[in-house]
Amino acid sequence: MSLPEVLVLLGALGLVAARWFPPAARRPVTIGAVAVFVASTTVLGVVGIRWQLLPVLAGAVLASAFALPPLLRRRTGRPARRARWWLALPGSLACAGLIALGPVAARAFPVPEFPEPSGGFAVGTRVVQWTDPLRPESFTDDPDDRRTVVAQLWYPAQKSPAGTRRAQYLGRTEHEARTVAEALADGAGLPGFLVDGVPRARSRAVVDAPVAGGGERFPVVLFSPGSGGVRTQNTAWAEELASHGYLVAALDHPYDSAVVVLADGRTIRATVASSGDRDRDEELAAGWTAVRAADLGFVLTELERLDRAETADPLTGRLDTGRAAVAGHSLGGAAALQAARQDRRFGAVVDLDGYPHGPTAPALEQPALALTQEITAGTDPRYLPRLTDALEHSTATSYRLAVPGAGHLTFMDGPLYLPPLPSIVGTLGRAESPRVVAGATLTFLDAVLRDRPGDPAEALRAYGRVYTLSPSERGELRG
Repeated sequence: MSLPEVLVLLGALGLVAARWFPPAARRPVTIGAVAVFVASTTVLGVVGIRWQLLPVLAGAVLASAFALPPLLRRRTGRPARRARWWLALPGSLACAGLIALGPVAARAFPVPEFPEPSGGFAVGTRVVQWTDPLRPESFTDDPDDRRTVVAQLWYPAQKSPAGTRRAQYLGRTEHEARTVAEALADGAGLPGFLVDGVPRARSRAVVDAPVAGGGERFPVVLFSPGSGGVRTQNTAWAEELASHGYLVAALDHPYDSAVVVLADGRTIRATVASSGDRDRDEELAAGWTAVRAADLGFVLTELERLDRAETADPLTGRLDTGRAAVAGHSLGGAAALQAARQDRRFGAVVDLDGYPHGPTAPALEQPALALTQEITAGTDPRYLPRLTDALEHSTATSYRLAVPGAGHLTFMDGPLYLPPLPSIVGTLGRAESPRVVAGATLTFLDAVLRDRPGDPAEALRAYGRVYTLSPSERGELRG
């Protein structure tokens, strides 16, 4: 809760508690509580009141109906009448209970607070948009429409002056952030007001911050979000990687992502939808995966062009696209695997709890890391065999890391702003979830892209149970 919200809460509780203070203290306590409540409510009226504060306001209004009349009667000289304690107690408890709903709701649906990246670099961010002139847009009937992809870049940056405003979460502007939040809530079948705190959030990156000095070239990591997800859904993960010297490019996939706001202001909402038929849905998912994989390869090509651009760009000459990885969450993980099969420029793959779709040929030649939940009786019985089959068709060593306490949404920013329910975000908690996912990813990427010494499997054991699959040892991944 913000400071004005905390003050509203304290003022409301003061109005409830005033009745139970000694007679000499009741008047100053009541006046002080009213002053704090009115002032902080006025501030919130200007910056915007979140729905979580509504029960607090209601409890304060009810409490004031009992706290203020005795003061007013005292000013007019009439004797103050107070209800007996056994009559006042239920009312005070009811008001206190109503007020307590506020912090409970704020805890369940907070304004997300992003963790401070642990690496040696500050983090900058920018949004780019590229159109592929060679690829028709398959989601529209316009023969002249070409595939356009929006990507957000996070990169190692110079430290910004204290007080520099950090990047808006979910969008370039607050309007875009609200548009995205509403689309995500709609896709999840939730009322939009439940996540009204998310568009208020700011991440740790600074927009267009100067690129880190020193001339170091940064390995590149491309990221595809989950089905209906958006480019910003793994912001904490991306910022952590960038702080350790990687450039992360996360994609919006138009007509698949919940909503994509283009540079000219046009808004493209998701049109993909499951049919309810298992076989048909598998066919659809394979098609969507193929489009995403092509998007990932196209963006890598654009990053190569950016690195050698003739026109001045802060990132020109700083991108080590010869050391590139592709990653994704859920359906994006399937797209990452598919992109790596089709494009040997990618040197590593990270699948964040993604069910593989599409063909397993040609064989995967890059090392892969698959982060999953623990496999239980409730897990889709097709998932582990399908994942194992996808990774077995590889000429490189791959790993599956089963993360204890993880849920499907543990592998994105969800734990930072969704209710802390194990069935939704697992049991790792808001601080531990991003640390584990980014830490495991960095351990793997540092080993395979930067040739850091040591056994990756041994290092990954710090984050969960590791299954290794080497070309000469088939079948060990099943665990």
